[in-house]
Amino acid sequence: MVRPSAKVVLISAIASGQGKTTTTAALARKLVKLGKTVRVFKTGPDFIDPMMLERACGSPVHSLDLWMVGQADSEGMLARAALDTDVILIEGVMGLYDGNPSSADLARAFGVPVVAVLDASAMAQTVGALAMGLRDFGPVHLAGVIANRIASEGHAKMVAAAMRDIPLLGSLRRQEAALPERHLGLVLPQEVDHIEAILDAMADSLELDMPAWDALPDTSFELREHASQHISQSAANLAGKTIAIARDAAFAFIYPANIECLIGLGAELIFFSPLADEAIPPQADALYLPGGYPELHAKTLTQASNWLASLHAAHTQGMPVLAECGGMMAITEGLVDKQGQSWPMAGILPGKVIMQERLAALGAQAWNTSQGELRGHTFHYSRFETILTASSHTIKHTTQQQGEAIYRVGNVCASYFHAYFASNPAATAALFLRNLT
Repeated sequence: MVRPSAKVVLISAIASGQGKTTTTAALARKLVKLGKTVRVFKTGPDFIDPMMLERACGSPVHSLDLWMVGQADSEGMLARAALDTDVILIEGVMGLYDGNPSSADLARAFGVPVVAVLDASAMAQTVGALAMGLRDFGPVHLAGVIANRIASEGHAKMVAAAMRDIPLLGSLRRQEAALPERHLGLVLPQEVDHIEAILDAMADSLELDMPAWDALPDTSFELREHASQHISQSAANLAGKTIAIARDAAFAFIYPANIECLIGLGAELIFFSPLADEAIPPQADALYLPGGYPELHAKTLTQASNWLASLHAAHTQGMPVLAECGGMMAITEGLVDKQGQSWPMAGILPGKVIMQERLAALGAQAWNTSQGELRGHTFHYSRFETILTASSHTIKHTTQQQGEAIYRVGNVCASYFHAYFASNPAATAALFLRNLT
């Protein structure tokens, strides 16, 4: 059996907000500038961080998750990446031991060493205590620490002296130009001025101990058949079907694996932009409206007459439509933004969406369809007030309690739930056929 190998590290921290994404992006760009081939993965469900990390390393960033993606498919992606890659970086989620499964669980499952990013801006020697706690609690193989938000060379030396037997692999100075954020995370990279210059500056400010980095061992993986790409001959498929996918700043949250799954099912994909007032392509057999930021582009969407007319025509003709989170928000009767201003939306679903400051839902969930369990997640800051009765609900992974509502209006299927298509290709195919299940 082939066992490809590469230098692999999982980049984690004690909590969110320590600078994992900034550090992972800086490290990826620095290694690329040093002539290395770099692949980056993201632990758990996420859309925005992978977009930024893709800009940093130059290749698509897939999600790894022992539950949503599955251990076999996660290892398969790592193994195929290791075939032609020098370095694989895996950005963790939240703190190292947070969640079920956690980033530590993933690192242990594949024998991947951990690099801890620790915000040293308000401490010095205590960084060493935090590092030892992260190493010993699990335990995990803690390969080293990158100290973030270092104020000076002297500050970095104090941190290094406190590390004892844990290597200080690098330090990252405080950034004048940081990656901007909004309510769902980072601002989309295409919306950030001079993003390439910012990434280059972050890479240049990362002081990396190259001998210590080069000394990190390689990790090998078993190369098996990728289960999610194996489509049963008896399963429903999308051969000969054309799926139109909205893709722009308002509809940007699409797993790369979802695209790959639809292609693997035989579908032809056509992308279009409602924000640019593009109509649904006439050859489309089905429509996919992924999540995104419709609340930030509500005025433009209300004025997109070609898009709106084509949507209503498609709905009248019974075209299968899958609308996820932001996609669902855009086809309701109205949206109230964070400033309290109301905007008319497409009006396919009765009711209105109201943005709020407090997080409404977050976590892994599963939808038990007639084709089996379709896994995914939810993450939103709005609520949907509607007279519709849900046709079903997802189930929260950790508690098994009722999750997001699934709404059906004609051939429209809408929910806050983001599905990970590769977890059940047959259920995915059924969503885009006229006989929705």
